[in-house]
Amino acid sequence: MIYVRNESTNPYFNLALEEYVLNHMDGDDYFLLWQNEPSIIIGKHQNTIEEINLEFVKDNNIHVVRRLSGGGAVYHDLGNLNFTFVVKNSESSQFNFKKFTEPVILALKNLGVQAEFNSRNDLTIDGKKFSGNAQYMKKDRLLHHGTLLFSSELEQLVKALHVSDEKIISKGIKSIRTRVTNISDFLTELISIQGFKKLLLQHMFQEELQEYTLTEKEIDEVKQIMEKRYVTWEWNYGASPKFNIKKEKRFEGGKVEVLLDVEDGMIGNCKIYGDFFGNGDIHELEKSLVGIKYHEESVKNCIEALEVGYYLNSISREELLSLLWA
Repeated sequence: MIYVRNESTNPYFNLALEEYVLNHMDGDDYFLLWQNEPSIIIGKHQNTIEEINLEFVKDNNIHVVRRLSGGGAVYHDLGNLNFTFVVKNSESSQFNFKKFTEPVILALKNLGVQAEFNSRNDLTIDGKKFSGNAQYMKKDRLLHHGTLLFSSELEQLVKALHVSDEKIISKGIKSIRTRVTNISDFLTELISIQGFKKLLLQHMFQEELQEYTLTEKEIDEVKQIMEKRYVTWEWNYGASPKFNIKKEKRFEGGKVEVLLDVEDGMIGNCKIYGDFFGNGDIHELEKSLVGIKYHEESVKNCIEALEVGYYLNSISREELLSLLWA
């Protein structure tokens, strides 16, 4: 495992760096630890405007950046530590969040903190979430990344994110604040986040890590990716499509929201949002629904011909049909 040192706190650069390691530094397994200035990191398939408190974000100069992986929106600040694995892809690793979070759990155990893998992609302490995880796959490479709330401003997190009542109710809680926590609250000794970072590197891996520092040429290439994708409005927000039918449902595999523009009984446009995970390009699924009759039998025939789980992991054809035609 090679540890890529990264001291940047620029969220646009840091997400571009992940993409650079994934696409241009193959042949080895890589690990990164990094921090961001106050930011909201949006899941690939989410409708940005619906996930953020726009006025609060603007007033507090909080960055909003979309990542390559699915899942839900997360808040980052300098009290949050992010970790990334970029490894060879395999069926045993795909959406196997437990596999990649076990080293974190073991490291925390060595520090006297009892953490657990809970839910589809979360880590908890005493039932409270401190880590959310997501994955992105490209050919033979897999990127797994997660957050570690260490000493984050949790009130800022609550105010910056917009979480639907449906999600709160589905988890049996009254507010975000009641279900998140900081790791530092459970440590017996007071340490800084930089001290915690060093301890993680010591305890997460049995083998000795090889440290790698990016060259100036590589940094320039990362900045090119950043400028091309991560700083653009089109990537981070994108235009809201015209629609006249909105369907939304939360399944075990995540929330799915479908916007349809139906005219004269035909689907003319389709957009799918949500905090789900998936391997396929969601635009392919959207296009498959365009041009068919908005009629139960037609929609059913279309869905039955698709490999739904490829685009919406852990969501069945029957569940998608129940959303589209309910």
